[in-house]
Amino acid sequence: MPMNRRTLIHAAAALAAVSCLPLSSLALAAEEAPDALIKRLSSEVLETARKDPSVKSGNVEYLMRLVDRIILPHVNFRRMTAGAVGPAWRQATPQQQARLQEEFKQLLVRTYAGAVAQISDQTVVVKPLRAAPGDKDVLVRTEVHGRGDPVQLDYRMEKTAGDGAGWKIYNLNVLGVWLVDTYRSQFAQEVNARGIDGLIDALATRNRSNNSGTK
Repeated sequence: MPMNRRTLIHAAAALAAVSCLPLSSLALAAEEAPDALIKRLSSEVLETARKDPSVKSGNVEYLMRLVDRIILPHVNFRRMTAGAVGPAWRQATPQQQARLQEEFKQLLVRTYAGAVAQISDQTVVVKPLRAAPGDKDVLVRTEVHGRGDPVQLDYRMEKTAGDGAGWKIYNLNVLGVWLVDTYRSQFAQEVNARGIDGLIDALATRNRSNNSGTK
């Protein structure tokens, strides 16, 4: 059965956040061009989704362990969370920011689980990178090919220095819809109604509900 628009948007995040990159490859990732990194991660995601029974079944706890151990070096969850929360992020205390980041990460990973389980015969084509050699913020454009029309899947990435140096994903565009922007509009409504703590409580409640549904 072809995936619908909502599932495709969820699957986009899965392609960014669920891979089996060996720890020995992290040094390589720091030297890779952003489009080469996306191509490698996408290939590993698709291959793992097809072959790993735990991923294919949508095992949430297994996916959480993968994210904690492997994915954080390649996704800037802090910037992604700050972008989703919007201006209210700057008003949050460090403790509130930490809670928001953790709850948002859990929300995304549980969303990915269902999408990854539906991956079957898709392939990813990475388009030529339009960036100058010194650029620190780039757009990597790809298409997911499978049943039906190709699906636009773009990655916003930033070049970081210091510990964990390399290219990191901080936003995703699927079929013209930016993931962080979509959540920002949802989160703004919650913050306006109940404040930062209200948003944290809403995310925590949703995650607890999702936990119950996976048992």
